[in-house]
Amino acid sequence: MNTTEFKKGGRSLFAGMIGVATGASPIPFNVLPIVIGPIHYAMGWSFVEISIGITIYGMVGAFLAPAVGALADKIGVRPVAMGALAGFGIAFSLLYFVPQNIAVFYLIWALVGMLGIGSTPVTWSRTINMWFYENRGLALGILLLGTSLAGLIVPFLSNAVLEAFDWRAVFPALAMLPLFVGLPIAFFLFRDPLPHERPAKNISETGGLTGMTLADALRGYRFWILFLSIVFIALAYGGAHIHMVQIVQMHGLSAGQAALVMSVVAAGIFSGRIIVGFLFDKFWAPAIAAPVLMLPVGACWLLLGNSTPEMLIFTAGFFLGFAAGAESDMIAYLASRYFGMLSYGRIYGFLYAPFGIFSSISPVLYGYVRDTSGSYDQMLIFAAGLFIAGGAILLLLGKYPDWSKQQIGSTA
Repeated sequence: MNTTEFKKGGRSLFAGMIGVATGASPIPFNVLPIVIGPIHYAMGWSFVEISIGITIYGMVGAFLAPAVGALADKIGVRPVAMGALAGFGIAFSLLYFVPQNIAVFYLIWALVGMLGIGSTPVTWSRTINMWFYENRGLALGILLLGTSLAGLIVPFLSNAVLEAFDWRAVFPALAMLPLFVGLPIAFFLFRDPLPHERPAKNISETGGLTGMTLADALRGYRFWILFLSIVFIALAYGGAHIHMVQIVQMHGLSAGQAALVMSVVAAGIFSGRIIVGFLFDKFWAPAIAAPVLMLPVGACWLLLGNSTPEMLIFTAGFFLGFAAGAESDMIAYLASRYFGMLSYGRIYGFLYAPFGIFSSISPVLYGYVRDTSGSYDQMLIFAAGLFIAGGAILLLLGKYPDWSKQQIGSTA
């Protein structure tokens, strides 16, 4: 392990991890499973109608991700990410004021996506990739542990606020995390590396960043393999996470036990981040990612029906989380290895778009199946096939490009 990289970039890595934890990527997806039931009973909206809110949030953010990535390439990550943390916290707290009119509910979710997308790994991962090369997989795994921290803490905080007050109070309470935790830490600790602080392998022979342009990436087959894999896995996993509390309660678990399952999912994400990130640095990453992304096939089978023993439900939650942790690592790591750092923000933004869009469509599909059939079984069977396809297709990526002799690059 090259400890020099951690000595140089450790402060930014820690601040980025907290930024991810308190940003718009994990918090909505860990709050909504806790409040979707109470909102359903209080407002009279169906599970599909409620799920459309986070679909709008995800799609708005996904469509803006390429532009936000390009902005981070141009002016740096720090101002983009800090502004987004502030905007996300303010917009998320507005859900407290939602009236009976569901259109307002949707409008606020759109605002959350618009203002919060810059607080997701689209931005933070660019800086970490700039600080690290030899330990990039592990560093990205640590960065994305932020989603695991959120998954461990946010469900319990949400449940505590829900029990003490009501579902409305959960939103402003959790909005305190980006405003009063993530933002101050980013202000004092987070920064992009100066040109002379970048690892040598991130720099071309002309002194600029190595890699290809967005146009070159879009013309290559590797971009579209990654794109399809992301579509399949996001469509399978996004709704499973949002509806997890409802799924496990159909097996007889209490609300408290369901919250514990969400923490097990977060523990799986935590493990997936570190283990898979470490292995990415040692081996060809697609050979690691492919079988890991197929783990949830077993989880889908265990969650079928309504009588799975509690311990096996926890096992299913861990499998789902482990694969989810690997997917986020995979997007950031493979984007940097196959496309380089020259236009990383733009390329990652275009790869984040299907992740955001299909993660947001997925809860609606799960909700529709639940509303129309009374269970989630049909969707879980479909998701199992998607997990297989999403993992297997990565084996077609081939070897990493060698950027060491590149003659062109940005001097930015």
